[in-house]
Amino acid sequence: MAMPHEVVMPRLGWTMETGTVVEWLKQDGELVAAGEAIFSVEADKGLTEVEALDDGILHIPADSPLGIEVPVGTTLAYIAPAGASVPNAGVSSLPGTPFASNSEQRPSQPDAPAAPRGDRNGKPRISPRARRRAGELQIDWTAIAGSGRSGRIIERDVVAASARLAVLRPRAAPAVRKLADEAGVGLEEIPATGPSGRVTRSDVRLASHRQVAADVTEPMSQVRRIVSQRMAEAARTVAPVTLTTEADATELMLVRARLKDELSGANEPVPSITDLVVRLVALALREHPDLNASLVDGEIARHASIHIGIAVDTERGLLVPVVRDADRKSVHAIAGESARLIDEARRGLSATADLGGGTFTVTNLGMFEIDAFTPIINLPECAILGIGRIVARPVVLDEEGGEIGIRKMMSLSLTFDHRVVDGGPAARFLQRCKQMIERPYVPLTR
Repeated sequence: MAMPHEVVMPRLGWTMETGTVVEWLKQDGELVAAGEAIFSVEADKGLTEVEALDDGILHIPADSPLGIEVPVGTTLAYIAPAGASVPNAGVSSLPGTPFASNSEQRPSQPDAPAAPRGDRNGKPRISPRARRRAGELQIDWTAIAGSGRSGRIIERDVVAASARLAVLRPRAAPAVRKLADEAGVGLEEIPATGPSGRVTRSDVRLASHRQVAADVTEPMSQVRRIVSQRMAEAARTVAPVTLTTEADATELMLVRARLKDELSGANEPVPSITDLVVRLVALALREHPDLNASLVDGEIARHASIHIGIAVDTERGLLVPVVRDADRKSVHAIAGESARLIDEARRGLSATADLGGGTFTVTNLGMFEIDAFTPIINLPECAILGIGRIVARPVVLDEEGGEIGIRKMMSLSLTFDHRVVDGGPAARFLQRCKQMIERPYVPLTR
């Protein structure tokens, strides 16, 4: 008799030790085929859909570790031929230890369709597309009745629910809605005293004053835990040195303005300052390969390819999606790829492959009015470049003649691992980045 096949927590990267099942894409008792996605996993900051390796009926345990971090190799479910029995063991989080199957805890009903199944918290099942749509429309999808297969919530259910909510939402002027958002008060919770049941500014202020602040604790998210571990490792092992300089970014700003005009009305993202710097840094790394290196088992590995990570601030924590082969891409190609990567990172949809393999990182805090700062190296890389704000101020243009002009100045902060590279090569690399920023026209041509 054919034996059931285990479905285990896969290892999706060399450094992956644990993972979290975010969602089962197939139901317990459902027939699946090899190659079909059956569940999604969050690990090393990325979200990956895992495919079935065999044909058969999926048996999901009664106490499936949904939303719980478990070690790689943990048995999550079984895929078995019709009529085959599956192990009925106690629940355990140890790798290779099976969970009790739902199908063994209820009478067999071969002709009946599988009953709708929520997660362990009782929430309904929802497709990834519908979940993204719910996030865009800012509605609570857990209260939506699904019309998809076996009661699954699909995109049209979310859109219909949003339309119904638009009618039921309290009436308020845009300025009042903004005030409520800033105060962290839901309009639905505010007693309306204005004409025709409208919420007024006074209503929002009164509701805000009634809120009682309280200290709360919450478990550290997986992304925050990974960031914490990597920062601790960097502080423990790296010998960091930070060099700072200023670059005249006037010409760089003119290049961006010209690109913006060229792309006016086109369905193509306008390159940001970060995109332009990524392109220039990638070309500078060609000339200074010592900064495109890693320390591996006591040996310095200089990478043949240049993959630039872009630090992204998200609600889930700091993520670093990677633009691959940045030195071989035009600034337009970099802009398109970075726009996609940043959007997916902020929506929690980054693929694991997009968050690894970087050889150098660029981080920009200029939008927060930060000048020079000390960025932390993203191991196993050996260096990271921080971009500060661009400020217009008087600058001496001709030291002999004393000519002064208004120029747009940018702060640059390079942190490098002194175990891998010395100060001289690092300083020359930073100087080259400065030169390219100040004379960007040739490097940024399409």
